[in-house]
Amino acid sequence: MDLLDSRILSALQQDGQISMARLSEKVGLSLSACHRRVKMMEANGMIEGYAARLDRKKVGLELQIFIEIKLVSQQRENIQAFEDAISHMPEVLECHLISGEFDYLMRVAARNTDAYEKLYRNRLSEIPSVAQMKTLLGVSTVKEFRGYHLD
Repeated sequence: MDLLDSRILSALQQDGQISMARLSEKVGLSLSACHRRVKMMEANGMIEGYAARLDRKKVGLELQIFIEIKLVSQQRENIQAFEDAISHMPEVLECHLISGEFDYLMRVAARNTDAYEKLYRNRLSEIPSVAQMKTLLGVSTVKEFRGYHLD
């Protein structure tokens, strides 16, 4: 990846609907060269896709919750059981294997406390490999992810 690729990716992270003509103008390339680079980055998986960025609260997801998860053990079966269960829960926006006191950190969005309680009681707490969960309620977002810093 060179400087031009970084500029293209930064521009696409800011506006995934930017026209190819505008993108090429913004990064200082001809239309065909810019188009070729974008297609190459799509083909090699550097660009995984394009999506709309939604306002969580405006679509009715009032709560943002972070959950620290500790498994009963680090055995492969427990890790696999947990990861399989989480992969089928659309409410779980992100799940990261972490180091430290807990094994995983998840980010969840829920309409309200009742919806989160239902997820917690009926799905998360039912995963047999989970030993402990610690819920952290997001009060406000100071800075939200808007793309990777590539400079």
